[in-house]
Amino acid sequence: MEFVDTIERLTVYCGERHHVDGKPTYEYIVEEARRRGLAGATVYRGMMGFGGHSLIHTAKVLRLSEDLPITVEIVDEADKIEEFIDFLEGVVHNGAIVCESVRAKIFHPVEK
Repeated sequence: MEFVDTIERLTVYCGERHHVDGKPTYEYIVEEARRRGLAGATVYRGMMGFGGHSLIHTAKVLRLSEDLPITVEIVDEADKIEEFIDFLEGVVHNGAIVCESVRAKIFHPVEK
């Protein structure tokens, strides 16, 4: 496979119970990314993790957390991601925003 495009991968780390305007932060972020026409977004729910306060959040049966770690990954061209980071700075109050350049082979659906 030949990698033909360099794109940006934006990763947002937050907690499951973090909210913006009454919505889970991850949902708010994905809906806004879609509204802005970004190429794609995926949300991952972690099994275990900790953040700035070093408090362990886990999905173990005896310690069922209501605040598991959430990761939102968004990919697109650099200029669109930079613009979206400006939006995120007003939204993400607990967590982290990470951006990196990645090489990718982009597959587009065949138009019929």
